[in-house]
Amino acid sequence: RDIAVILDDFESDSSVRVVIVSGRGGRAFCAGADISQFEQNRSSEEAIAVYNNSVKLASDRLANCKKPTIAKIEGFCIGGGLGLALCCDIRIANDVSTYAVPAAKLGLGYRADGLKRLVDVVGPSFAKEIFYTARQFNPTEALEMGLVNRVVPRSVLGAYVDKYTETISRNAPL
Repeated sequence: RDIAVILDDFESDSSVRVVIVSGRGGRAFCAGADISQFEQNRSSEEAIAVYNNSVKLASDRLANCKKPTIAKIEGFCIGGGLGLALCCDIRIANDVSTYAVPAAKLGLGYRADGLKRLVDVVGPSFAKEIFYTARQFNPTEALEMGLVNRVVPRSVLGAYVDKYTETISRNAPL
């Protein structure tokens, strides 16, 4: 819900040249929605609409950020977390990250705009594999699919993303 507010602040600050999206603690980029809260957050048609609208607004805002965005992926990047990463311009991951869309296991559907982002990044065949199998993919598979741009050792991810950010920031601010 707060992504739009944060991005508005970043976009209005000329000293911010690149936005890095990451998880906290190094164990996960984002493990997706808390399934235990589905009964509360998706208990009626109205609640589902509010939930879906919040996700759509946040995703659209991040995908349309006026500044370059990098998803710094450590560990789990699952479900809605993968959707969030797909909204970023560049995805850089560590070598122990995992990716999945478990919707098929949970009996959940995905919005067309979320599916389109995935298809745009990995193509229709890999998108179908990701959705149909609902299995976890390792970083090598994610790189082969084009799901991530780079995979680096866990110990250097922070420094690598910092250097990448500096490279982008040295370019003209257009």
